[in-house]
Amino acid sequence: MMIVSRWLHIYLSMTSFGILFFFAVTGLTLNHAEWFASQQRTVQVRGSIDRKYLAKDVAKMEIVEYFRNTHGIHGAVKDFRVSDTDCSLAFKSPGYAADIFIDRPTGRYELTETKMGFVAVLNDLHKGRDSGKAWGWVIDLSAVLMTLVSVSGLLLIFFLQKKRTSGLLALCAGAVLCYLAYVIWVP
Repeated sequence: MMIVSRWLHIYLSMTSFGILFFFAVTGLTLNHAEWFASQQRTVQVRGSIDRKYLAKDVAKMEIVEYFRNTHGIHGAVKDFRVSDTDCSLAFKSPGYAADIFIDRPTGRYELTETKMGFVAVLNDLHKGRDSGKAWGWVIDLSAVLMTLVSVSGLLLIFFLQKKRTSGLLALCAGAVLCYLAYVIWVP
């Protein structure tokens, strides 16, 4: 059993090292987002779109493709609202947002595109924000890997007689410190 635990711990640790490192670093950058606030860039553009796309039956796909081709807008369409007088679109992806408001009678639009920087992309990936289902599976898989690494390490400590007591005491101390931090500092 010790050989299996050691093998699991070593190879699961090495397999999950990259993703564990990613979540560790982005945990720090998420906690200090103000360090990277200067990376954000916002651009506003005004223009007009052919009114044929804004007829009674709004040509949503053509409008989306117009903005992708004309302005390089990317990300998933998170919202497309149509009223009698206007349309609004919202595109989102990690670290990115584009909001468009179109006046239907005139075809005039206002586009606001916000690029929040590389660290914001990483932070959004950490949270799974605007990153799609496939990335959600990556997050789930990494959580499973980290859990298996933790459990295999815990199993391994039981086979290391000289380190067992100190290892289990360190485990308990870490759990108690986390609990106390929660009780004392979390409102």
